[in-house]
Order: sequence, then C-alpha cells, then structure tokens
Amino acid sequence: MPEIILILIRSIWSFLVLLLMARLMGKKQIAQLTFFDYVVGITIGSIAATMSVDQNVKISNGIGALVIWGLFPIILAYFGMKNRTFSQLTDGKPTVVIEQGKVLDKNMRKNRMTIDELMLQLREKGIFKISDIEMAMLETNGEISIMKKTEKQPITPSTLGIPVESEHGPTIVIMDGRVLNKSLLKLGYSTSWLLGEIQKQGAQELKDVFIAQIDSKGQMYVDLYKDMEKKQTVNERSLLAASLKKIQADLESYALQTENHQAKAMYANQAEKLQRVLDEVEGYMKGG
Repeated sequence: MPEIILILIRSIWSFLVLLLMARLMGKKQIAQLTFFDYVVGITIGSIAATMSVDQNVKISNGIGALVIWGLFPIILAYFGMKNRTFSQLTDGKPTVVIEQGKVLDKNMRKNRMTIDELMLQLREKGIFKISDIEMAMLETNGEISIMKKTEKQPITPSTLGIPVESEHGPTIVIMDGRVLNKSLLKLGYSTSWLLGEIQKQGAQELKDVFIAQIDSKGQMYVDLYKDMEKKQTVNERSLLAASLKKIQADLESYALQTENHQAKAMYANQAEKLQRVLDEVEGYMKGG
C-alpha cells in the first residue's frame, strides 16, 4: 500500500479518536485549563501526531495510548468531584496574593509570580492602584480574581435599593432571511407583527432581513442584507399598518398570558375584531 494512503488512514483514525476524547473530556475553554489539563492536552496531541506519520507505531498501540491518556483526566475529574482534597492534589488550589491592599510577597514567591506579571493582570482588569483591592486570588488556571474595596466598587441599583424590572435574554427571531417560528411563538408575537416591525426599519419582506433580534422590552434590532439600500423614511400607510399589526399581536399575547378568563375572552375578541379590520383594509395599506 502506498505510504501516502497509510498516512491518510492513520490520520483519519487519529482524528476520530481525538474527536471522541475531546467530547468525553468536557468543554473547558483554553483560559480555564489548569497546568495539568494543559500537559495532558499536549501529550495527547503528540501521540496523535506520532501515530499519523510514524509507521513504526502500530495503529492499535497509538489508539490505546490515546484512550488511556484521554481516560485519565476523566477519572481524575470524577474523583475530584467526590473529594475536594483529591481535586486540590491534581489541580492545586487558589492562593491569595493581595489582601486589604497589601501584596503578600511570600505567596507570590511560592507561585513564582513576579510584580510585573501581577501588575499586567491587574491592568488587564482595569485596575492600576493596588490600594483599591480588598483581595486578589491567583486561581489554578493562572488568572487573577479580584474583589475591590467597598468604596471602590461600582454603584448598582441593588446597592441603592432601587427595584428594577427583570429581563430575559434577547432572542433571535429571523436568521438569514428565515423566521424562527418557535422563538417567535415563545415570545408571544405573530408573523404579521414581525413583518410590521421590520417594515418600520426599511425592509419590504421577511427575506430581506439578515438577522432580527428582540429584547425583553419588545425592542427589535434589525440588520438587512443590503445595508446601503436601507430606506431612511417609511411610507405612512405602511407605518400605520405596522402599528395596527403590533396592537393586534399584543392583544393576542395578553390573551395568552392572563389567567383571568373574562380578560382572556375580551383580549381575544378585540384581537379578532382588529384582525378583521386589517384584512379589510389590507389593499389600501399596501397602496402608495
């Protein structure tokens, strides 16, 4: 068998086993890896590369080595979840490097961390004065976690005792010209309301929209395929139609949300009446 074919077959096997191991070992980001995870990753990559090109290594031996090195972190992580001491043995534990605005030089020397490295990480987090820090901890992944002194922390509504309205994450309802009906239905909006909203922002049809996103307050962000051709003004009739469609969609949404049967019937009845009006004047609304 030609050598290039052998390399291709061995590389495919290496890739498939690596893919399987990556799925089993979890979804940690590079910044979240401990030194132990980093070393294991390099070793697994080295074994896979050797198995791909070195024909002196049997494929079965290479796969066996990959499986063993892939299973080790999984087994250790399992025991680490069961026993905190074991977890600290493999991953280490966080170390306090700044306390009450004072640098703990002994802890820094223990972790072989220089002042320059400390200041670099502080500046990356927008802190230039050590005296502003109540506590800083060197985490097991090499990052520094910081708690500012109380008087240096930013003011939030909860600090002032001001109640705020809770929000849910923004939801994408149009992607690449296609309406995501499940997302739209979950928010309680109709396709007709969506069409009216995008027409306010210069689109003619749903397929003209590259992406549309709705936040918890019902505000919509729209990005069209042809941004340079986005209309700056909207026809008054189209705007009126869009407003009526929004009202009709809101009534339907209220009918679904309320637990009061009388109110539910009222909202549904008004939404149905408004829909009939919209159907009757649809031709006029499309006029110039």
